[in-house]
Amino acid sequence: MHIYSLDTWRHEHIFIADAPTRGERRTLWVIALTVTMMGAEISAGLLFNSMALLADGWHMASHAAALCITVSAYWYARRHRHDTSYSFGTGKVGVLGGYTSAIVLGVVALLMVWESVQRFFDPVSIDFDEATAVATLGLLVNLLSAWLLRHSGGHSHHHDGCDHSDPQDHNLRAAFLHVMADALTSVLAIIALLTGKTLGWVWMDPAMGIVGALVIGHWTYGLLRDTSRILLDSGVDDDTLTQIRDAIETDSDNRVTDLHVWRIGETHVAAIISVVTHFPRSAEHYKSLLAGQKELAHVTVEVFHCSGEPCIVPPV
Repeated sequence: MHIYSLDTWRHEHIFIADAPTRGERRTLWVIALTVTMMGAEISAGLLFNSMALLADGWHMASHAAALCITVSAYWYARRHRHDTSYSFGTGKVGVLGGYTSAIVLGVVALLMVWESVQRFFDPVSIDFDEATAVATLGLLVNLLSAWLLRHSGGHSHHHDGCDHSDPQDHNLRAAFLHVMADALTSVLAIIALLTGKTLGWVWMDPAMGIVGALVIGHWTYGLLRDTSRILLDSGVDDDTLTQIRDAIETDSDNRVTDLHVWRIGETHVAAIISVVTHFPRSAEHYKSLLAGQKELAHVTVEVFHCSGEPCIVPPV
């Protein structure tokens, strides 16, 4: 009597690293830098009456919170990576973290517009030299933070015993956009302060706040669009769907009658495929036809036998 092991046909759905990634560790460094500079800018903005500087400081505060979301998402996904209650693993937790951070970024943009509009109607005197020095220091910190995140490498995932590079980590992308937004508001604050000092254009201070908010809003929209598509299972492009369909229908007797493809992680997709054929073969055969689709991490195939009258119309 032979005893067979089913382990060959079983696998876990783990699309994250077992240990903190380089990007995650560097995000912690960026949080420390951001919190330190946040306190300095808020204090300086209040002391020197600069709306642009104060907005930049509160902007940093919101980004510090968003960066904490980034780290928390990594931690949660890693902690629950073996939890079978997540049908396709925790690969989407990072996407959810990016989506949440994008919402925070959008709220910051709205608050910047509100505060800036108020300053148009209620201007205050500004200590330009001191405020410019603090804004310049803030810009340097932001650029260092952006450099750390930009060169932190892709998020890795683990599946079937292999480690791979993931260049589309939306969680890390959200963290990078937050620090880039900080850098932008620092630049705009410096422009506003310099023009206010040299040309007397005090109105440039709130104007730059509005310009920064519009740019940040544009970045926010892009991140929300990309992450929401994945969260709503619509992040697969038409080319991928066509490639899967064409691979199955290589044999003219096969017809794909139902196809569901959705993302279960940053760069991984799952698929449920219904095939109608006069000459049914094993599910493994149809899966082998998809060997060239590198993103496919989980495939379910159902095969329907078409008997009697011809029910597969040849392609025109």
